[in-house]
Amino acid sequence: MIAVEGVTKRFGDLVAVDDISFTVQPGEVVGFLGPNGAGKTTTMRMLTGTLQPDAGSVLYDGVPIGDDLRGAKRRVGYLPESNPLYDDMLVAEYLEFAASLRGLEGPEVRGRIADAVDETGLGDVFYRPVGELSKGYRQRVGLAAAILHRPEILVLDEPTEGLDPNQRVDIRRLVSSLGRERTVLLSTHVMQEVEATCSRLLIVRRGRLVADGAVGELLAGGSAGASYTLEAEGEGVAEAVAKLPGVRSVAPSTVDGRTRLSVSADGERDLRPELFRLAAEQGWVLWELHRERASLEQLFRELTAEPQNGDGRLDDGGAGSEATAPSVEDTASGEGGQKGEDDGPGAAAEEEVAR
Repeated sequence: MIAVEGVTKRFGDLVAVDDISFTVQPGEVVGFLGPNGAGKTTTMRMLTGTLQPDAGSVLYDGVPIGDDLRGAKRRVGYLPESNPLYDDMLVAEYLEFAASLRGLEGPEVRGRIADAVDETGLGDVFYRPVGELSKGYRQRVGLAAAILHRPEILVLDEPTEGLDPNQRVDIRRLVSSLGRERTVLLSTHVMQEVEATCSRLLIVRRGRLVADGAVGELLAGGSAGASYTLEAEGEGVAEAVAKLPGVRSVAPSTVDGRTRLSVSADGERDLRPELFRLAAEQGWVLWELHRERASLEQLFRELTAEPQNGDGRLDDGGAGSEATAPSVEDTASGEGGQKGEDDGPGAAAEEEVAR
C-alpha cells in the first residue's frame, strides 16, 4: 500500500504541494487529475523518491521510503512526463541500458526484456532506432523500461500527452492491461482515459487535494447534478417544468414554434418519469426528452475552477500568491533535486529508472 501523509513541497515562496494525504491500495488504478501547475508532477516525483518532501512522509506498506530509498525505488516503475530517451540507440539497446541501470544482469536480462516487449507490443520496432519511432511507440518504449524490473507500482505522468486518438486508445488499453497485476497511479488531462481505466480519482487544485473517491461517487456527490433536454408543443411549458421539485434552472428556447428546454436538476433522482407525466397532464405534444448525466469534465471544472471577483476577473489572491507564481510542473529548479526538461535522458536516468 502507498500512503501519503501530510506531504508538503515548497520552491522558494511557492507552495507546490500543500499538506496532501491519501492512500492507494494494492491493485488499484487511480487517476490523478488537476490543472497545469496543480502539483501533480511534483507529487509523483515525491512518490517515486526522486524529490524529497519538505514535510510529511511517503510510505510503502507502512515504511517511509526515505528509510530505504534504493529498496523503495526497486518497487516502482516511473514514466515521467518528458519520457527522456536516447534517440541514437536501437530500442533493443535502450532496454538493455535501462536493464543495466536497474541492476539486472546475466540471463535474467533477456527474459525481462522479452516480457516487457511482449507486454508493450514493441516487437515490430525492437531493432529500430528510437529516433525513428512515432510518439506512440516512444511512449511504449518508456513503459517497457518502467516495467523491466517487474515493479509492484507504476507511476505514469501523462502517458498519452501529444498522441493522436488512435495512439491514445492503444496506450489506454496497454495501461489497463498493465494495471491488472500492478498498482497504477495515472496522471492525465483526458477524461475518457480516466473513465475507461481508473477505479478511483484524486483531484488536486493549487497543491491541495480537493476530491478523492470512485468516479460514480464523485459524480453523484458533485453539485453539477443532472441535466435534461425537453422539447414540447403546448402552453406554459417552461413555467410548469420550473415548479417541479428538484429543478434548479430552466433555459427555454423556441424551435419551429415548439418550446425547447435545457433543465438543470439536483441530485441523482431521475426526473424523466415526472416530466413525462407532467406533459401528459398538461396535454403537451412531447417531441423530445432525454437525460444527460453529470460528466467528469463538469466535475473537474467545478472542483478546479479559479474563484472570480465580482467583476468576473480571476481572483489572484493578492500579490505573491500561488495563483500568480509560475508552474513548478514546467520550471527547472535545483532545489530538492528537481531537474529541468532540457537536462536530457542522462540527467533524467534516476527519474526513469532506479539505480
